Amino acid sequence: MLTLGQTPSIPVVSKVPTIILGMGALFGFPEQSDVPSIAGMVSSRWWPLISSYGASGLSDKVDDGIMKEALLDFYTSLGKTKPDQIIIFRDGVSESQFNQGSPDNVLHGTAIENKVCHPKNNDFYLGTHAGMIGITRKAHYHVLLDQAGFSADDLQEFVHSLSFMYQRSTTAIFVVAPICYSHLAASQLGAIYED
Repeated sequence: MLTLGQTPSIPVVSKVPTIILGMGALFGFPEQSDVPSIAGMVSSRWWPLISSYGASGLSDKVDDGIMKEALLDFYTSLGKTKPDQIIIFRDGVSESQFNQGSPDNVLHGTAIENKVCHPKNNDFYLGTHAGMIGITRKAHYHVLLDQAGFSADDLQEFVHSLSFMYQRSTTAIFVVAPICYSHLAASQLGAIYED
């Protein structure tokens, strides 16, 4: 387990300045045309720590340049250091896709990277938490672009470590913390539009 969010044991990420982004969205409902879709984004701060995030949000009606804001925040919080690597986690897999795998519980930390994964794409399933009650949920991760050069094992270890960084839980969660934080940011922004 990581101590205070430090990253000495996380390959690739602890070697060069790395910003970690989490993105999630809440979509408006057809019967409520006045409620916009809302995107939430969080970004890591104070590299090499990976447990502190800043939040931003935008609606489909307003784009405040949240990516620029996140990069500037990283730059200033590190004394004018630009990130050499940008790692983005985006939520968007439907519940039915999660259910395509086996419903049996697996040990936390179990990675599935063959047989049920795409034969050519870089993807894997990761069971990051222990099922206290019921069935554990496995998250399906797709690597769209890896310019950092993660090995499969290093990437899975990194993702597993991020599942322990959610400040609202004392145990691992089923997805990486940046995704959960981006959902919180989108929900809080959504509450403004509900009023």
